Amino acid sequence: MNPDKKIIIDGLLDRVNTSPYVIVIDYTGMTVQQFTELRNRLSDGGAKCLVAKNSYMKKALAEAGLPDIADGLVGQTAFVTGESEVFAAAKAIKNFEKEFKKPEMKIGILDGAILSADKLKAIADIPSREAILSSLLGTILEPAASIARVIKAKFNPDSDESTEEAPAAEAAAE
Repeated sequence: MNPDKKIIIDGLLDRVNTSPYVIVIDYTGMTVQQFTELRNRLSDGGAKCLVAKNSYMKKALAEAGLPDIADGLVGQTAFVTGESEVFAAAKAIKNFEKEFKKPEMKIGILDGAILSADKLKAIADIPSREAILSSLLGTILEPAASIARVIKAKFNPDSDESTEEAPAAEAAAE
């Protein structure tokens, strides 16, 4: 094998080994400005987008022991990897696709499992870890807040009860 090709494949292998996911996108028809904007949005979520020859990526994936996704490595493909959550990368790609009608998610690998484009789009709809934890914390703290409002109303009869009950009614509606 040509030493230059080996260096490129080793670089791809390093990137694939340090990332829990690989998302393959078809960037056909994208302008340089659009591709740069996509890369910027992905980097905000801790992901990177690179373009490499499909044959090099096939070899890197095979050397990494990852599933064969050769069917998805056709045409103008770019590869999205990252060291953080896949949700942010999938969401960035999906939102970019809504805005510009490009790129198209083709296939992906997450923790050794092959994901179709539909599954990747479903992952993009899942809230981030921080949003889920925030919602959970709000749910956990709601009973304590309700008790505090009742105690305050009991020992402070001068307070306006309608303003005290409004937050509890809003939380109950959620």
